[in-house]
Formats: sequence, structure tokens, C-alpha cells
Amino acid sequence: MPRPIALITGASAGIGEELARIFASNGYDLILAARREDRLRALAAELPDCTAHCIGVDLAKAKGPQKLIDGVSELGLDVDVLVNNAGVISTEPMLEEKASWLTNLINLNVRALTELTHHFGRQMAGRGYGRILNVASVASFQPVPGMAVYAASKAFVLSLTESLSEELKGTGVTVTALC
Repeated sequence: MPRPIALITGASAGIGEELARIFASNGYDLILAARREDRLRALAAELPDCTAHCIGVDLAKAKGPQKLIDGVSELGLDVDVLVNNAGVISTEPMLEEKASWLTNLINLNVRALTELTHHFGRQMAGRGYGRILNVASVASFQPVPGMAVYAASKAFVLSLTESLSEELKGTGVTVTALC
């Protein structure tokens, strides 16, 4: 029986790294994605009880999500669990932050998550099984002055997750937000 596969974005540090360890210890093989491929490879080497594939990708770039989708396709693996963890934060008041950084934040926290959820969610629904875990934040529950764009991006993640969870009832696919 093949081991289930978890695709974890933002797996090179923090929550993503810890989730990779948890999934590996619970019998999953992994596809690890992040900008820092060297850190992914170091993590993979620490997880001897699973097969861990590493895909270096900047999901904030326009072609980033498609690069990850293509990389997974080249591996010939079906994703059983998608963990949309990659994200960035802005702790500056919106008008003091660089517009390019805010665009980067929205591209990563919103656009990439949406594209990956759409692609892998469709595959999961077609198979009748899958799990999607979207990492949101407690900031998703209310406006946060000084972190306005970050909080708004995480509110999007929470709203999308709750809506999609309802849309996918009865398909065998669950969608959950981690706040």
C-alpha cells in the first residue's frame, strides 16, 4: 500500500517545517516546497522514515504556483493533503510599506494559495478524497491596524476556506483553516 502524500508549502522554516515533521512521523511521504531549497534538502535529510521530494519555488512570482504544479506532476504523485502554509507578513502601516512588498504579500498569501487550492482541490474531488489545510491567522478574525494588508489577506484565507469547506461537502475532500 503506498504511503499518503502531503504537499507542504513554506516548509523551509517555522510552522511548515514543524508540520513536515509531524506528517512524516505519522506515515506520510512529503513534497516540500519553499524558496530556500537548501533548507528543504536539510530538512528532508532529517526525516529518514519518509521519502521527501524538494521543490524550490517562489510562490509569490507570477509563474510560481504553476512551477510547483508542474513539479508535482513530474513526480507522478497524487497529493492527498495540501498544506498551504507559505506566507509573509507586513508589520508596517499600509501607507508606509512599499507597494511592491504589499503586492508580494497578496501574491503569496492570496493568489498562490488560491491557485494551488483550485488545482489540487479539483484533483482531490475527482478522486473522491483529499485534505486541504490553509494556514490563516488569528489576525483573520478582525482588522489589525499596522498589519492591515496581512490581516486582510488572512481574512481572505479564512473566508475562502470556510466557503470551500461547504462547497465540497459530500465529495470526500475536507478544507480546514489553521488560525
